[in-house]
Amino acid sequence: MLDADIRSALEGVSTATLTTVLLKKGIRRSFLLGPKPLPSAKARVVGPAFTLRFVPAREDLATPESWASPRSTRAAIEDMPEGVVAVADAMGVIAAGIFGDILVARMKKRKVAALVTDGVMRDVAGVIATGLPVWCAGAAAPASVAGLTFVGWQEPIGCGGAAIFPNDVIVADDDGAVVIPQAMVAEVAKLAVEQERFESWAMDQVEKGVALPGLYPPNEATRARYEAETKQR
Repeated sequence: MLDADIRSALEGVSTATLTTVLLKKGIRRSFLLGPKPLPSAKARVVGPAFTLRFVPAREDLATPESWASPRSTRAAIEDMPEGVVAVADAMGVIAAGIFGDILVARMKKRKVAALVTDGVMRDVAGVIATGLPVWCAGAAAPASVAGLTFVGWQEPIGCGGAAIFPNDVIVADDDGAVVIPQAMVAEVAKLAVEQERFESWAMDQVEKGVALPGLYPPNEATRARYEAETKQR
């Protein structure tokens, strides 16, 4: 489970800030390309990744009968702990929806925090009605087996061009979704909170008419002034 203080800190910082902090730490591919929020995603979501993986459809495996298999999306949902962010690697396929309203409703009932995928959803109106926050690449009516084969869960995946391992931390907001490597979460959260604090101060300076060179990013004089002023608060 994610530490409560770290979760609280990450709920207060944007994915834009996190990508900058991660870039400074050497992580260049943290932003998931494709997933955008559906209207049900009304607030920032933070949680450990529960991964799901699809591969291209193969005719002997991608069948309606496969939905009853022990290795199915249905079985994976029943294995999802409360509070996780389900992250589905659909290889960016947009011709077949990986989940519909019934499966998403079950995820909501199991108290899954959100669903993030580089694939698309079907039954979108029903999905939105469940209230589960969803980030996806769009909508398509055909079922998943029309273009994909589900092969497993809780293993390393690639989603939206980013490598995601089980229990990495996902943060998703209006801009999209970011993955934070599990081993870096505490440090990144601390740095991100400080970055947001500085940027709030810098915005005040911009409102006062201060020019950007030397302010953002700060030179030594600006950093010293920032530290002096914020210590007085």
